Amino acid sequence: MEFISENLNIILAMMGTGVFAGLLAGLLGVGGGIVIVPVLFFLFQALGISADTAMVVATATSLATIVPTSVSSIMAHKKKGNVDGELLKFWAVFILIGVLAGSTVVTRIDGQWLTLLFGTIATLSALNMLIGKKTAIRDGLPGKTGQGIMATCIGFFSSMVGIGGGTLTVPSLTFCNYPAHRAVGTAAAVGLIISLPAALTMLIVGERPADAPFATYGLVNLLGFACIVPLTVLFAPVGAAIANKLNAAVLKKVFAVVLIITGVRMLAQSLL
Repeated sequence: MEFISENLNIILAMMGTGVFAGLLAGLLGVGGGIVIVPVLFFLFQALGISADTAMVVATATSLATIVPTSVSSIMAHKKKGNVDGELLKFWAVFILIGVLAGSTVVTRIDGQWLTLLFGTIATLSALNMLIGKKTAIRDGLPGKTGQGIMATCIGFFSSMVGIGGGTLTVPSLTFCNYPAHRAVGTAAAVGLIISLPAALTMLIVGERPADAPFATYGLVNLLGFACIVPLTVLFAPVGAAIANKLNAAVLKKVFAVVLIITGVRMLAQSLL
């Protein structure tokens, strides 16, 4: 009880993050990382933690939360036949190479650069949402060399900013005229390939910053993990149920505007 009373504010804030991420995941189909990272980034700073530490811990913690949520997502998509096993077999090794490189960089790089990178990816992702229907820029996926480069870059950048497979994998595939439903299902599996090794690397290799929040081991905040995961899983179906009653397309554009504001704010903080 003493532990809870001493850390009540941060526990409630972490739980709120889980509820928010779960609702948005179900409501809009957006990955948890694109929500969790900026929320934790600003939350940690509000608790008096430096921006650099806030960013690296937010990134690592987000990746840890993606592991269990991606497993349940994979199972759901696999039942519908929307996970491309053949593509994953080829992509997996390249994604893993990118992830190991990216997560190792996170353990050594200044958090300011991660904030800049996340702000850029978040802003571009939001603009992609706002554009709506997009025309494929290719008739199909590139050759093996091109796919290897795609997969490596997805693993590298996703692990560096704490996001799963959806944010970069889905647009990368759909721009190559890949079926949208298969892209979403396959991206869920990509999320697991990204998050598991990245989170473990940051937990084991990462050196805990001096001003890291309570219960941070390596770069992963275990308190955040414990609070966020169950509530994200619990509230994702609630968000999906609400989506059936509301105009999800309009809500997605509203979220995109909020994400642009968040991305620009993070860019400004990293550059100014």
